[in-house]
Amino acid sequence: MTPMNFTRLAAAVVFTLPLVMSCAAPQPRETAMTRFDKVVPCLWFQSDAEAAARRYVELVPNSRILSIASYGEGAHLPAGTEMLVQLEIGGTQFWLLNGGPQFKLSEAASIVVRCETQAEIDRLWSALGDGGREMACGWLADRWGVSWQIVPAKFDEWMAGPPERGARVMAALLGMVKLDIDTLQRAYDGR
Repeated sequence: MTPMNFTRLAAAVVFTLPLVMSCAAPQPRETAMTRFDKVVPCLWFQSDAEAAARRYVELVPNSRILSIASYGEGAHLPAGTEMLVQLEIGGTQFWLLNGGPQFKLSEAASIVVRCETQAEIDRLWSALGDGGREMACGWLADRWGVSWQIVPAKFDEWMAGPPERGARVMAALLGMVKLDIDTLQRAYDGR
């Protein structure tokens, strides 16, 4: 895709979104409980944004689809194809854009999920990793190429603690693929 074509696509998404959303088939709309964040990450999908959104909403508590906008006539994808899915994952808003094959998701950006229990880590690791690939240090890429970090909720506390304790946690973490809360806590405690 040439820079000019990308610029046209981006402009079409930004400037026609309100029109496309108003012409799309009925979808979940803003309710009195919906808030719109000022800053929202947008992830570029090739074609399966809605399927991904539905999977994320199913897996992560406090998640929901806010709206789905479709491409109209004359767009670079067939009319009726979902263009933009607005959703909340764990209470954080995201846009998932079906933009086509021009760009690919990478590990350069990831979604961090803080888990309270090992059971939650295990469940999300298994579900998000299905069809994807595992990486080191609690990172995985799902079947769509979205990179996730599945970490213990105490990770922030461990890293903000005394430097020697944080160093032990990092040393233990570097030897793991899926993270183990008990092992990391023992490292933090020096056991």
